[in-house]
Amino acid sequence: MTRPLIFEISRPGRCAVALPDLDVPRSELPEGLVRDDLPLPEVSEADLIRHYTRLSQLNYGVDIGFYPLGSCTMKYNPKINEEMARLPGFVNLHPYQDEETTQGALFLLYHMQEFLKEIGGFAGVSLQPAAGAHGELTGVLMMRAYHLDQGDTQRDVILVPDSAHGTNPASTSMSGMRVVEIPSDDRGNVDLELLRAACEEHSDHLVGMMLTNPNTLGLFDEHIEEIIALVHQHGGLMYGDGANMNALLGIARPGEMGFDVLHYNLHKTFSTPHGGGGPGAGPVGASERLVDFLPSPIVVAEEDENGDEFYYLYEPPKSIGRVKSFYGHFGVIVRAYTYIRMLGAKGLRRVAEHAVLNANYLMSKIKDTYKVPYDRVCMHEFVCEGRFHDAPGVRALDIAKRLIDYGFHPPTNYFPLIVHEALMIEPTETESKETLDRFAEALLAIAEEARTNPDLLHEAPHTAPVRRLDEVRAAKQLILRWERE
Repeated sequence: MTRPLIFEISRPGRCAVALPDLDVPRSELPEGLVRDDLPLPEVSEADLIRHYTRLSQLNYGVDIGFYPLGSCTMKYNPKINEEMARLPGFVNLHPYQDEETTQGALFLLYHMQEFLKEIGGFAGVSLQPAAGAHGELTGVLMMRAYHLDQGDTQRDVILVPDSAHGTNPASTSMSGMRVVEIPSDDRGNVDLELLRAACEEHSDHLVGMMLTNPNTLGLFDEHIEEIIALVHQHGGLMYGDGANMNALLGIARPGEMGFDVLHYNLHKTFSTPHGGGGPGAGPVGASERLVDFLPSPIVVAEEDENGDEFYYLYEPPKSIGRVKSFYGHFGVIVRAYTYIRMLGAKGLRRVAEHAVLNANYLMSKIKDTYKVPYDRVCMHEFVCEGRFHDAPGVRALDIAKRLIDYGFHPPTNYFPLIVHEALMIEPTETESKETLDRFAEALLAIAEEARTNPDLLHEAPHTAPVRRLDEVRAAKQLILRWERE
């Protein structure tokens, strides 16, 4: 039975800390620093610890259970990554230290760049961007800078498929470019004829195309070579949204396909913590034609007079400049570096193989009950419809809420938009067959409930501490602090 949360536990005179005696002269606080109208809680240490511990136990995370968020790759974060990121030599560094005193950190950054170059097939990498969408913006700015450097000041159109991540058009608009959407064909690929028409229509203004591959349907585009050749033929550049690199590790390299720039989500593919508002990392890889435009600084190596490698910071000759203070989210990069070193080349390939295997296995378990609109072998994730012809009142949201009662975090809902009542499911490589079987059994049981007792789904969740919320109202009418009634 879930215990009720009691927020009003303050009692006059109670205190959770015992402060030491002052060892400096006492002075009055500046006027206005402490607000008279801000009644701070007075609680004992035990009450304080129990309150926040109870709250923490209500949180769901990947260390507790299966987290099948499609597009987000919420996989297990190995604890060795955390141990390495907490080493005193890393934690106590300051970004303003001289290069001579930070050679260990620069060594790590340099080799992380080299790893990502090799994994993606690129000529250079910058670790600066702070997250995936930030990497997108960086890549688009690099594409724009390239065309301006070529004297093509009129180019301002970027093509974005309807199966792309939602941040792609946002990054395009933020960079001052215009978005032209390209629909998918009946197999979930970019529609080649519509792409060809768009390239011809906007040829003189084409900056390039942003392509997520595998796309948000979990499908590898069957015409990837033709797409890239067509965009290049019209003077455009190819941006690769690398959010789904978890399906490609050690198998396919976007740079060799012809992508000119791509961002990596270290918090997805390389197992660093994801979500909760914490830092991510979105390094950007670039082809030979864009490598001089990478944001600075990047780390380079050269031999000193003793034949030892010395690492220092370098600004590419046509760099778009800094996109983040200092050198990126260093602690996140340490975690991803550890992950790569622990797995090695063969281990990284197994990540992709198992991620694809798990997704196809799970899809095979439920596709006779849940419609899969593009019935193809998927990559690391798949999308099905959360609706049934013989239970017309049940929606994807009802299925997601009912999954909570079965002990599972729901998958991504209503994305991508081109699938009605979409449930986007990504099992990742870290989940066992037993977990996937239990999840499939829950989905099949919910489908039966939808037909026999739809109200059970409409009123779900039944076992969570908080019942179903009005999410639209919550987003529009924010309540950011608790007040006693």
